[in-house]
Amino acid sequence: MKINWIIQPPAFVRRLFFNSLWRLPRKQRHKTIALTFDDGPVPEQTPWVLDLLDKYQVKATFFCVGDNVRRHPEIFADIVRRGHTVGNHTFNHLQLFKTPWADYCANIELCNQHEKGLAHYFRAPHGQITPWHAWQITHKIGFKKLVFWDVMPKDYDNRLQPEEVFDNVRNFVRDGSLIVFHDSIKAGERMRYALEQTLATYSAQGWHFVAL
Repeated sequence: MKINWIIQPPAFVRRLFFNSLWRLPRKQRHKTIALTFDDGPVPEQTPWVLDLLDKYQVKATFFCVGDNVRRHPEIFADIVRRGHTVGNHTFNHLQLFKTPWADYCANIELCNQHEKGLAHYFRAPHGQITPWHAWQITHKIGFKKLVFWDVMPKDYDNRLQPEEVFDNVRNFVRDGSLIVFHDSIKAGERMRYALEQTLATYSAQGWHFVAL
């Protein structure tokens, strides 16, 4: 199987960010998956995701865009109320490589304010980060961990069919995988199909789903 660097980043990239979270420690008794969601909350997707997670009694981690939290505080509150973990994804979904560092830091802090200090994890939009910036985010800004991913199914890619998105999960998932879905309008039915198939398939096989 051909390795796709976006779907599953190679080991040498992971070593550059050795103090960041890419996968979970593997368990001896149960295979484990961590589900994460980027870019919400939005009314078109996030409530549906929360209801589906409740159906399977699964907790997940939501890397929220601060401006979406500002516009939909009731959905953010529902994420927290249902026992999920939240993370910071900047206030305006900024691309680091196109943004001055001081402005990027201010945007992270603005997101923190709207998330009421509940976010202990950070994920960079588009994965745009360098090892130096990663160190600054954890040691200077104070996040517990910078979080990447082990499987990116590419539900945001409108060139893919929903079945192809789930194939990306099925072909690359392994014990300890940290999977990224997007509770965004753009991800649409691709996310819904792939998420439901992931929960149904791996729950039936005895895998455990955990939040960070």
